[in-house]
Amino acid sequence: MNRTRLSLLTAGLTLAAAGLAHAHASFEKDTAPAGTTFNATLQVPHGCDGKATTEVRLRLPEGFVFAKPQPKPGWELEIIEGDYRRTYDNHGTKVSAGPVEIRWKGGNLPDEHYDTFVVRGKLAGFEKRTVLAFPATQLCGADGKVVWDQLPAEGEDAHSLDRPAPTLTVTVAAGGDENEGHDGHGQLAAQALKIGDLDISGGTVKAMLPGAKIGGGGFVVTNNGRADDRLLAVESPAAGRVELHEMTMENDVMKMRKLDDGIAVPAGKTVELKNGGLHLMFMEVKKPFAEGATVPVTLTFEKAGTVDYLLPVGTAAGGAHSGHSHQ
Repeated sequence: MNRTRLSLLTAGLTLAAAGLAHAHASFEKDTAPAGTTFNATLQVPHGCDGKATTEVRLRLPEGFVFAKPQPKPGWELEIIEGDYRRTYDNHGTKVSAGPVEIRWKGGNLPDEHYDTFVVRGKLAGFEKRTVLAFPATQLCGADGKVVWDQLPAEGEDAHSLDRPAPTLTVTVAAGGDENEGHDGHGQLAAQALKIGDLDISGGTVKAMLPGAKIGGGGFVVTNNGRADDRLLAVESPAAGRVELHEMTMENDVMKMRKLDDGIAVPAGKTVELKNGGLHLMFMEVKKPFAEGATVPVTLTFEKAGTVDYLLPVGTAAGGAHSGHSHQ
């Protein structure tokens, strides 16, 4: 290798090292819709002036609620509880306090290595697009410290700051993040939301007769990505369990079967869950669904992750199980 090429290579490595040394702590994904459950994945790119990181602290902003941190092998978890400034609804339960800071302690992340620290929470109470700051602190032994808490002034580029706080932009569809609206005819309608490459919209559950324990419903999901996804599970506090079902015709007989492997959502396709085909079955319903109410559900997808959604209760016309045989 000649001297010129060696000099260029050395300069390139020096610049790369300098860039890494000044890399900021940030989130892997920095945008999410209001009303969804979000995995805040903090990226820690380096230590403190060459020293290994031994503790990571992440302060949680108002509106990032019901937080649950992901444990890390070799690190001790500490959850700091505190009061929220407002009260939030957690599946019918009013909550006014919860985790406000997460600390991963007693680990050892060398300066030359990179790692992530994850905490999951719901984005609640937003009526307009909002940028949330999650101030983060790295401790490196007894005397090393890096604090990522700077916020840009109006019109200032966050990349120009030395220690910018990790931020998340919360997007809001028209009508707020309560996942409900009206269809123009006075009927409650589910509001569309986005999680990953998936758009979730529409849907309803049927009103139930007094004393009934089984209800049916569904929604529409569109996969705008290039990879197939799959609806793995649905949960609801309104039912003992929620099952994924498919209704088909066999020899002029309508049959229904439970889909234990979930429902495929192919790339570039739209899948509609409704009575008469793929649909949700709410089993052991605690209180019959009443027309005009809403039923909260938590949807878990293989790739897109988990999201909370509200399904409006429509009329009782038709019955998901009446006149059909089960297999």
